[in-house]
Amino acid sequence: MASLAIPSADTSARHPEWQYLDLMRKIWEQGSERRDRTGVGTRSLCGAMLRFDLADGAMPLLTTKRVYWKTATREMLWFLTGDTNIRPLVLQGVKIWNEWPHARYVRETGEAIALDDFVARIAEDEAFAARWGDLGPVYGKQWVDWPTYRYRPDGLYEKGPGINQVAQVVESLRANPGSRRHIIEGWNVAELDRMALPPCHKTYQFHVADNRLNCLLYQRSCDVALGLPFNLWSAALLQRMIAQQTDLEPGELVWMGGDVHLYLNHEHLITEQLAREPQGRPRLAIVRKPPSIFDYRIEDFVVENYAPHPPIKAPVAV
Repeated sequence: MASLAIPSADTSARHPEWQYLDLMRKIWEQGSERRDRTGVGTRSLCGAMLRFDLADGAMPLLTTKRVYWKTATREMLWFLTGDTNIRPLVLQGVKIWNEWPHARYVRETGEAIALDDFVARIAEDEAFAARWGDLGPVYGKQWVDWPTYRYRPDGLYEKGPGINQVAQVVESLRANPGSRRHIIEGWNVAELDRMALPPCHKTYQFHVADNRLNCLLYQRSCDVALGLPFNLWSAALLQRMIAQQTDLEPGELVWMGGDVHLYLNHEHLITEQLAREPQGRPRLAIVRKPPSIFDYRIEDFVVENYAPHPPIKAPVAV
């Protein structure tokens, strides 16, 4: 496989973002070409790890292209509500999930409505949004309302109370920080078929050492060009919020990817981004400590020292 004529990174003073760029380069130059469910095709590797120290407000916010961190933050706050309908996101101008309900609508109705027109209807028509804007029990639904079922004496099962994994983790970190069971899991096998997209960033595990809260995120499938920049920010944001709620210092974010890939139609993005160098070290300040993990607002987050390269547009594979 031919390699790109792009200069290698200077390793003498490694900016943490070089980890990401090195992974992107390795996938593009060494990855196996595979057909995938989208039909676009990828270059893929099995297994990768990145590590970021979040001390002193540091965040894994990429600078080699602009990452819209407020969009990713709004998505994370939406996850924490347990909502599964895109309408609250649409009303905030967040477009991350629009393609999946749109594709389902076109497939099931046969109406060739443009994406922008579909999203406008979601915003304007609450009943239409209720019918067509739901994603199924994705991410936040599993995080804060994992379904349970109770066995009855008559041999049948009845629905029990949902489990709020996020609240449980916050409480367990306060009560028993040395536990190895601080886990938030999104991969509910029984409900995968009802999800618009089974969870990619599926398992979060938290670890306390020396009064620092570390987080390990396992991501089963990762679009390194478009998805990973958001995933890194969002994981670090969740870690920072939980650290604040439990009176711990932010520690290390460890990201582990399973199928890490680049889409074949993203070559222009990859070539341009690998030709850039990281600049600056963004910091996140959380300006308020709300009463619970579920009470943060977008205004609570301020990013400093962020002057990235321009954005690079590329299509989302659905």
